[in-house]
Amino acid sequence: MAEEGIHFLDARGPEDTAVYAIGDVHGRLDLLARMHEAIAADRAKRAARDWLIIHLGDHVDRGPDSKGVIDFILRAAGSDGRILTVAGNHDLAMLDFLKEGTRDGLFVEYGGRETARSYGVELDFSSASGFAASHARLVAAVPQSHRDFLQNLPYSHVAGDFFFCHAGIRPGVPLDAQLPTDLIWIRREFHRHVGLYEKVVVHGHTPVAEPEVMPNRVNIDTGAYASGVLTALVIEGSDKQILSVRDASA
Repeated sequence: MAEEGIHFLDARGPEDTAVYAIGDVHGRLDLLARMHEAIAADRAKRAARDWLIIHLGDHVDRGPDSKGVIDFILRAAGSDGRILTVAGNHDLAMLDFLKEGTRDGLFVEYGGRETARSYGVELDFSSASGFAASHARLVAAVPQSHRDFLQNLPYSHVAGDFFFCHAGIRPGVPLDAQLPTDLIWIRREFHRHVGLYEKVVVHGHTPVAEPEVMPNRVNIDTGAYASGVLTALVIEGSDKQILSVRDASA
């Protein structure tokens, strides 16, 4: 990749469009609904005639209402094609768990129990037979529309001078040649890279106390499931702002 690239300060969104990128939700339906309300209020104050909302993955696990989050996004996206999502590692881990039903791995170890409870199922780890039965109950409880949602999530989206994905990109690899595993998992190599990219990368995946705005990337995962703060990056032309919503305890 050439050394030249686009700096955050110079990057522009698509013409006459306000873009809203929302960080990791992780089952916090309350914050997601509040964010969409805040976005609607923000849109009403802007000059742009069009808009776009992009959810940056990890819709499920850890928080209390993963089922509600997927229902909310399906309804919203079904009523307006300008509401988009990309895949996160937790989203695909849930899909893998439904298919394979292993007793360890990302889903089980990092919030899968809470996800199962949102579908009315308590995973049973007391015995192999108990686990198999509870896994079967979860498979039956997850609507086909939710499995289709997880199965069909794209890994990235491009708008203007910005590249949206869950985790980040591998430095030195063109954006159109990035591997899906990097787009949903990468951390160290991406975070340490200081050079500019073809586009500014907007991502989540790694929780931070405050949004991380760098010359080549923006991290908007503020750990909503634990912090009670959900964050979005707002882009309109050359203007970029941070929009956050929080619960009463945050």
